Amino acid sequence: MWIIDNLNYALRVWNDKLGELWSLLTQSPETFKGGEVWNIMVNIHGAVRAIALALLVLFFLVGVIKTMGSFAELKRPEVAIKVFIRFAIAKAVVTYGLELMMALLSIVQGLISTIMASSGIGNNSSAAVLPDEIVTAINNTGFFESIPLWAVTLIGGLFITVLSFIMIMSVYGRFFRIYLYTALAPVPLSTFAGEPTQNIGKSFLKSYCAVCLEGAVIVLACVIFTVFASSPPAVDPSAAAVTQVWSYVGELIFNMLILVGAVKMADRVIKEMFGL
Repeated sequence: MWIIDNLNYALRVWNDKLGELWSLLTQSPETFKGGEVWNIMVNIHGAVRAIALALLVLFFLVGVIKTMGSFAELKRPEVAIKVFIRFAIAKAVVTYGLELMMALLSIVQGLISTIMASSGIGNNSSAAVLPDEIVTAINNTGFFESIPLWAVTLIGGLFITVLSFIMIMSVYGRFFRIYLYTALAPVPLSTFAGEPTQNIGKSFLKSYCAVCLEGAVIVLACVIFTVFASSPPAVDPSAAAVTQVWSYVGELIFNMLILVGAVKMADRVIKEMFGL
């Protein structure tokens, strides 16, 4: 029956996107889509690094001019050593910035894997399935009684499909932001060379950590959703078919809205929790 097929299709889309979400959160950017995108970002990172090294010298000179009262101060050994150490550290951060960022991402990926393993919930644990009571009620309806069911399932199926794509787009958005941060990292990292500009580099690292930690919040949201929606919405077998379907679809969409809302607010939660 078309009504059942429509609901099953919407639930199948939701389950597929939820399973894709689980796999994306545990996947490294280096292996995403065969690693082609990552290789391009690494090449861009290398090209930008050459520019960043030139900016490094510029930021360093600007910092020295602004923080030193006169060049005579540089003759003092402690001042000269301090300036040299700052420049050396800034150059190391720019040169090995990619390795630093991958180390931070690996730590967060380990945190995500630990959360998933500790919860005991996999990517198939939260699959939404149309209850047999709903299927029986729909099959027992006549032609005229099924007309309102068409409207309910059409609207409900559309909502579920849209929520599925909104959810997965948020996860893909996190992946793309990691790529953008990786490609342009040398430029903001070069600002560590100057004391007046170092806040730019600090803000960049904080933002990157926040993007990485969003994955942990999304996994926690999925775990909570799985437990919250472990039992299917209650259906009254004595009610009319359209009432049963409307009750089921309404509660199901409400549960999905909670998960999608939590996924969309992952960046805000990280900022409020860690001040990043």
